[in-house]
Amino acid sequence: MRKELPMKKSIHTVLGNVEPENIGFTQCHEHIMLSRGRSSEINPALCIDDLEKSLVETVAYRRAGGSALVEAQPGGCCRDSESLTEIAVRSGVHIIASTGFHKLQFYPETHWIRSVSEKDLAEFCIGELTQGMFTGTDQEYHPRQGGAAAGIIKTALDICNLEGTYRTLFGAAAIAQAETGATMMVHIEKGSSPLILLDFLRERGVNLEMVYFCHMDRACGDTDIFLQVLEAGVSLEFDTIGRFKYHSDEAELELMKRVLSWGGGEQLLFSLDTTRSRLKAYDPDAVGLAYILNTFVPAMRKAGISENQIQKISVDNPRRILAW
Repeated sequence: MRKELPMKKSIHTVLGNVEPENIGFTQCHEHIMLSRGRSSEINPALCIDDLEKSLVETVAYRRAGGSALVEAQPGGCCRDSESLTEIAVRSGVHIIASTGFHKLQFYPETHWIRSVSEKDLAEFCIGELTQGMFTGTDQEYHPRQGGAAAGIIKTALDICNLEGTYRTLFGAAAIAQAETGATMMVHIEKGSSPLILLDFLRERGVNLEMVYFCHMDRACGDTDIFLQVLEAGVSLEFDTIGRFKYHSDEAELELMKRVLSWGGGEQLLFSLDTTRSRLKAYDPDAVGLAYILNTFVPAMRKAGISENQIQKISVDNPRRILAW
């Protein structure tokens, strides 16, 4: 009997599936389009709603050497999937969009995400990953479904960890990951417990090698936790780069070098976690989406991080973890 070959993995972009080898330099947690809504009411920098300006920013990223980026805003939370698709077409940048959920503070008190069942949210995420993203989800649960599909499951761990609604939300995300094999990213809030979540995801059958924890370079001061996360197979995405209110790039480089010294180079990703105030097209004094390429990568070299290590962080690791 002829043995069936395993299905080839692809990176799922808003313009369709792309073979991993066709993806180059990638930033794994960005925001380039955000509609007005609850998020911008909390922080005006969380409104990035000018398509032409966002296009200019993305083109500049492409010209600097950027190939792909992950848009980290999930459905129901000011995501603009239609604009993401247009930007991908016009810029030539591969854009991976998110399904899933964000911190509950970014949703109105009456939003459907606060009362949805685990089963229904899992079906919502699976549908967005396999059939196409829904539009209109800021207001309603059964909206219109478009053609562009999501390529990653966004989740967010707040300081209450898995209490209340968050256990339902993470349970739904775990079902969606286990069923589709899709990548999962996790926003780690300062004061939350990544290890509590790690145990939960393991118990729920999530493939931890397809998970990356974001923001731990500023949200977690205990590097022993970094080691435990890495040993479990989860990757770390560092994005406190050019974010000087938290720490300097020199401090970021030292933390990155520490992870590399532990042998964590194959589980390290980076990005900027951009907001309106960090994009040059919106603010000429901002660092800009191309900051890593133009400024931070040269600083990595100067700090003694090798070309092979830079290649892993910026190209090889994203190719692996974003393909399913």
